Amino acid sequence: MKILIVEDEATLASLLEEELVQWGYLSKKASNFNDILAEVTDFKPDLVLMDVSLPFYNGFYWTEKIRQISHVPIIFITSHTESGDIVRAMQMGADEYITKPIDITVTIAKIQAVLRRTYDYKVGSDSIMYGDLKLNLSVAHLEGKNFVLELTRTELLILEILFNFKNKIAKREAIINYCWQGDAFIDDNTLAVNIARLRKKLKTVGYDELIQTKKGIGYYLK
Repeated sequence: MKILIVEDEATLASLLEEELVQWGYLSKKASNFNDILAEVTDFKPDLVLMDVSLPFYNGFYWTEKIRQISHVPIIFITSHTESGDIVRAMQMGADEYITKPIDITVTIAKIQAVLRRTYDYKVGSDSIMYGDLKLNLSVAHLEGKNFVLELTRTELLILEILFNFKNKIAKREAIINYCWQGDAFIDDNTLAVNIARLRKKLKTVGYDELIQTKKGIGYYLK
């Protein structure tokens, strides 16, 4: 999957590019801020990360232009937290927004969520390995040496993001964004309840300590 980064802050653009490469995406930093439309038509991205404040013309302008030729999903990156700016972005065709200063784990989760709902996209292949465990995405199974555990959709998505983060901490907000796509009615308590149910299911196959808690931050795999 190809991601175009339209961000004139060089340090942030490089950080996003490096992180996206680590996650297996083909990313490109826009360089011609006078003609972002040409950048889009030349690179043909599957997703655009669009800063609001840009040289020459702002992100709202370029989103309007892009929407005249493409339905490519657009995620706004903005330091503008006023609800009017966010509403304007969504009305003009943005699919999601990220506020500065960005949290890279939340940013990756939002990118994955937008790609998933746009293209029915799964990160990587049809399965992810962690140690001797295999998460089978196509049939929603967790497979070990001597067991096959059936998973609900939410359980599958929780394990999918944790498997992708491996033993790094996935922040609670990132997991919520990935599993419930920013649903305003989902909170930390909902996540905690689903984690507890998943741990109970994992206990039946001897993996009750697989999911670890980093208090006040999120979860990771042991």
